[in-house]
Amino acid sequence: MIRTVILLLFSVIITTASAQWEPNYDEAKVPQFKLPNPLKTFSGKKIRNVKNWEKKRRPELLDYFAENIYGKIPDKLKISGYDILEESENALGGKAIRKQVELTFEKNSRTLHFTILIYLPKSNEKVPVFLGYNFLGNHTVCEDANILISTAWVANNPSLGIVNHQLTEQSRGVRTDRWAIREMLAAGFGFATIYYGEIDPDKNDMTDGVQSLFYIDDQLQPADDEWGSIAAWAWGLSRALDYFEGDDDVDESKVVVFGHSRLGKTALWAGASDQRFAGVISNDSGCGGAALFKREFGETIWRINRSFPYWFCDNFKNFNHDEKKLIVDQHELIALIAPRPVYVASAEEDQWADPKGEFLAAYYAGPVYKLYGIEGIPEDVQPPVNKPILNTVAYHIRSGGHDVTAFDWKQYINWAQIYIQ
Repeated sequence: MIRTVILLLFSVIITTASAQWEPNYDEAKVPQFKLPNPLKTFSGKKIRNVKNWEKKRRPELLDYFAENIYGKIPDKLKISGYDILEESENALGGKAIRKQVELTFEKNSRTLHFTILIYLPKSNEKVPVFLGYNFLGNHTVCEDANILISTAWVANNPSLGIVNHQLTEQSRGVRTDRWAIREMLAAGFGFATIYYGEIDPDKNDMTDGVQSLFYIDDQLQPADDEWGSIAAWAWGLSRALDYFEGDDDVDESKVVVFGHSRLGKTALWAGASDQRFAGVISNDSGCGGAALFKREFGETIWRINRSFPYWFCDNFKNFNHDEKKLIVDQHELIALIAPRPVYVASAEEDQWADPKGEFLAAYYAGPVYKLYGIEGIPEDVQPPVNKPILNTVAYHIRSGGHDVTAFDWKQYINWAQIYIQ
């Protein structure tokens, strides 16, 4: 009898733990929730005009996201210097200018370098630019043999010749399908990319990224309310923008920050925290990106903190299994980008990223855009697959899975030609 009871209790524990781990993909199981009003302060005061949004509500939202989700940057760190490692006036068969620029940062006797790969259309004027991180090194975005190979740490991938955490020639051009570089150039846009691992390697070690330049004495990780990797990567995008402000070929007022997946989360935070970015594109960014936390659909706060405990600040762990406790949601992150253009995109088969939650976040950012007299997403019904909504707040869900495709870039370029150029 006792053995039977023990076995039953064990079965209940295992079943409960399994249910806790299994992600929800059933709309009927999405919990009841009420989204916070982006136009009502934490103290309950209504925001009725742009001045009050910019002076009162926006700063408190930005501070909350920084202190509780992405993490604050402890201090400023400016570019110490830069070197043009390589350049050509006849790249890509003579159709583009290519630059490879290394930025250097120094603090507390420590140094950080990262390299921006830039392609620009030949023009007598400054040009707008798409800026985005890549996952596997600058040399993977194009088959151009002149692109330098990063020496930074990278996760092993023997199929691409990545062993001992080092990039090699074997992986050159393996991500050309994710970057419509020639189409950008033909539309009058430049393209700039950085290997994100040069700013902060994507692993649970806070001693070898930009955060370490701020450490004092024997410190090994940021404080609980200080930056995780996503905020560090966002910091790097802003430093690239600092460089563009001194580049005579780039129109620094028309830089669109782009990101896919975890780097889509990064692009949104970069656009929210640095208002110099002219526009933001979030591709399949999911939990911690465009998707609403309170839907608890697909990836959740607990799951992302369990798998990637270093992406966000440690304070974010206070909301594990407790989304209701969070007094903001991601529609307010998108609202922080207003009145600048923002494009949120989903993929039909990428249920882990909660496409409906991404759409609803874009929709519910609308009231803040309306303050500026700008139309957001017109209705709360998700559009059909492959039928984009190209407004200042834009959205599409395309067929297929978690990726960046030619379809995605066609929409982004068309949208940017309307709202950025």
